[in-house]
Amino acid sequence: MVSENIIWRLWSYISSMRITDILDILIVAFLIYKLLAFVRKTNTKNLAIGAVMIVLALGLSELFNLTMINYILRKTIELGLLAIIILFQPELRRLLERIGSSFSSKTKAVNTHTIENAISQTILACEDMSESKTGALILFEKDFKLNDFMETGTRIDSEVTAELLKNIFFNKAPLHDGAVIIKDGRIASAGCVLPLTKNKNLSKDLGMRHRAGIGISEESDAIVLIVSEETGSISCALDGVLKRNLDAKTLDIILRSELIVEEQVENDNKFVAFLKRTFTDSGEKEGMKNEKNNKK
Repeated sequence: MVSENIIWRLWSYISSMRITDILDILIVAFLIYKLLAFVRKTNTKNLAIGAVMIVLALGLSELFNLTMINYILRKTIELGLLAIIILFQPELRRLLERIGSSFSSKTKAVNTHTIENAISQTILACEDMSESKTGALILFEKDFKLNDFMETGTRIDSEVTAELLKNIFFNKAPLHDGAVIIKDGRIASAGCVLPLTKNKNLSKDLGMRHRAGIGISEESDAIVLIVSEETGSISCALDGVLKRNLDAKTLDIILRSELIVEEQVENDNKFVAFLKRTFTDSGEKEGMKNEKNNKK
């Protein structure tokens, strides 16, 4: 009887839910997921545990009517929220910028041929630098703008060529220690300084170049290519995940899937479908006219 009563109450609650209630639950779940991802990426696990403990203590103080402790905990939470905003101001700013960039549309349409040329030339350069064990760090900007990081380097604004990339990362060149940022299929800046990842669980054989590549991929949606100076292996960092020992074919697949705008492909497919539909309809109409004329 008890189990049936529980099931009946649960069914009554579910059946009374509106679409707005479901939407509300999904939004809260999404925010919690993003909050947990933020805590994981910024290594604030201990801080999060402390905040949860304070909230639980606040609830217990209200339950047992501990007025003084309740007052102190409330003031602690108020000051704690302000302290969190101050301490994590850079991370919160980048988080808001990333959210805003995901909803903003690109003001400049980039030619697919330009992107394809940038991809092919970059892969050629990475292959040659891999053979010569020349260290390299190359970023492809996507929706998240990297203007702040571009300012740390030297502005170039040049077409992407394998020869230019190899010259930039030549070990005696003045800009070889920094990163190259490719924006809209062109080399925008070189010698850029990037933030290091705060992830302490990485392999110890990863140098500063790999840690910088992972760090910028955690803070933006950029695609980061890294050529190891020690082993010559090519790696790709995306959303904080490092894929190592990539060949040219795999690298080409990753870059094309991430950089070639799907909307352009969809529009091309729609245009082709429109042409097929137009010619098919015109052919059918012409056939119907011929049938009518033959009947007459």
